[in-house]
Amino acid sequence: MAALKSVRKSFESLFERYGLPLAIRSDNGSPFASSQSVWGLSRLSAWWMALGIELERSRPGHPQDNGAHERMHRDIGLELEALERGDQASLDLWRQQYNEQRPHQGLGMRYPSEVYQKSKRRYQPVEQLQYDKMASRKVRSSGAISWNDRALLISKSLAGWNVGLQSDAQGEIAVWFARLLLGWIEPESRIFFRADTSR
Repeated sequence: MAALKSVRKSFESLFERYGLPLAIRSDNGSPFASSQSVWGLSRLSAWWMALGIELERSRPGHPQDNGAHERMHRDIGLELEALERGDQASLDLWRQQYNEQRPHQGLGMRYPSEVYQKSKRRYQPVEQLQYDKMASRKVRSSGAISWNDRALLISKSLAGWNVGLQSDAQGEIAVWFARLLLGWIEPESRIFFRADTSR
């Protein structure tokens, strides 16, 4: 949990400085995703969703889906290894050279610093989600919500957040987190069915 707080604090600092991105692309590892959670939501990616950031993930075991990023990591490793130093000062120097002194073929031989623009979407902390025309339930620390005097497990990754409940045409209760359909509650059996698994 301490590591998550540190990562979140770093992202908050980035969002305050550069604004909110439309989407964040990541692999399927921690802290970006959780294989146990509905739609792979981790506590970190759930927070991103609450902020209105879309999630983009590479396919598990397919680093080529994020080839440019993987190549950058390889270059960082090789070049810092050549310096025989891996400290923050070396990384800062590498980042400055990469962004301001090296033309990139994919950018028409311009520097990244020449084309980068801050997001116009300002960061505003979100304490809780509100749902229009839906009932709302808070997810407990156990990952469950209370519905019709029964605890239904949704996801521990959503602990502390509200989810929205909406009746659908089939008589089921759709469960939403921000813009993401998590699944359905079947009233007769009082079972939650995840939207990311076959029923």
